[in-house]
Amino acid sequence: MTSGSAALSDAEPRSFWLDSAERPEPTPPLIGAQEADLVIVGAGYTGLWTALLAKDANPSRDVVLLEARETGWAASGRNGGFCAASLTHGLANGLARFPNEMAELERLGIENLDAIETTVRDDGIECAFERTGELAVATEPHQVEWIGEDVEQARRFGHDAVFLDRDAAQREVHSPTFLAAAWHRDRVALVDPARLAWGLRAACERRGVRIAEQTRATSIARDGTGVRVRTEHGSVRAAKVVLATNAFPGLLRRMRSYVVPVYDYALVTEPLSAAQRESIGWRNQQGIGDVANQFHYYRLTADNRILWGGYDAVYYWRSGLRDELDQRPATFEMLAEHFFTTFPQLSGLRFTHRWGGAIDTSTRFFAFQRTGLGGRVAYSIGYTGLGVGASRFGAQVMLDLLDGRDSPAVRLRAVRSRPRPFPPEPLRFAGIQMTRRALARADARAGHRGPWLRLLDRLGMGFDS
Repeated sequence: MTSGSAALSDAEPRSFWLDSAERPEPTPPLIGAQEADLVIVGAGYTGLWTALLAKDANPSRDVVLLEARETGWAASGRNGGFCAASLTHGLANGLARFPNEMAELERLGIENLDAIETTVRDDGIECAFERTGELAVATEPHQVEWIGEDVEQARRFGHDAVFLDRDAAQREVHSPTFLAAAWHRDRVALVDPARLAWGLRAACERRGVRIAEQTRATSIARDGTGVRVRTEHGSVRAAKVVLATNAFPGLLRRMRSYVVPVYDYALVTEPLSAAQRESIGWRNQQGIGDVANQFHYYRLTADNRILWGGYDAVYYWRSGLRDELDQRPATFEMLAEHFFTTFPQLSGLRFTHRWGGAIDTSTRFFAFQRTGLGGRVAYSIGYTGLGVGASRFGAQVMLDLLDGRDSPAVRLRAVRSRPRPFPPEPLRFAGIQMTRRALARADARAGHRGPWLRLLDRLGMGFDS
């Protein structure tokens, strides 16, 4: 079998999705003092969807979108491309927190995914959007029962979900590690995440959104009846502001205790040969995730590569966010070894790209939306890895809050409430490290959650993946 280090020897240290000749040239930075109706800070999915929805609702609204680097360069261009309908990081997580609202949250989630598909189609965004669904696979005996319970629960909420025993799972995708699977056939689409971001940027520009890249926002403050956002070389005054900064420190200090940046890492293989492709099956091209606490996610790309990521999420001391943290050789080697355990028939395959990036993790695992500065500023943070789809929902909620609209979403406690904040350092670092070790022990003990994880569950901070 190929060793992890050998398979990685030629891998480029950059996101496969962003390593493309189709990457657009950056727009000019903002210089001097300007005015607008709405300023958005951050040109990832949340900021892009906010700009697009704002202009669709009111084409005359003057919208300025500021980005510190380039559109989609951070989490929006580095993720696995799983565009899920779930707004709560899965049914189980939502039911544990807002059981009385799950039917409505599920309705809003599938409505949101349908709307994303409509925008992709109507705006001609070529991002390989395909509703393949997702396989949740059991790789340990104790997980098979979880799979059955997962399918039953999903069906109660109207999902198109089927249970696959070992033989049926193996017929879908050939891996000796698969013991069973749940095929959720209607709630996940796969996309090319960078092309989705770039396509949204182009759609915004067609609608007249003014986009200034290479423009880092440095502060925010009231300015008369409006708000002024200052940048390194200028400022924008507007009636309303949206902060779409994801894992990066929010301009409002109150945002900072509610999310931490957790680094996730991924690999992409070289294109599979016809024989290699045949050896793994995977004809329905679903996204796949295993159901352990420390889990892998994987998928095929449009050119028959395999993206393989997850498992070793890392929090760095004092919420570290530095470019050099995008590379973690020990994690890449571990991921490569796990890959060949899952697909031993692909021994000899090599990886072409290796990268990491920060996820904005909250204690409840899904995003929340709030306002500040007297209702003039809105923010949406805490997606915990499910932002490809949920970012559009977050964008619409922020616009509803800023514009005073009484929409079905803003009436929900799941939207109005906040997660528990993270403690300050050094308790933050110590607690996260204890949790990582406890999750690993739970996986080694047939899923049994020890005292630390049970305490977190009682506190509403029940880390489960």
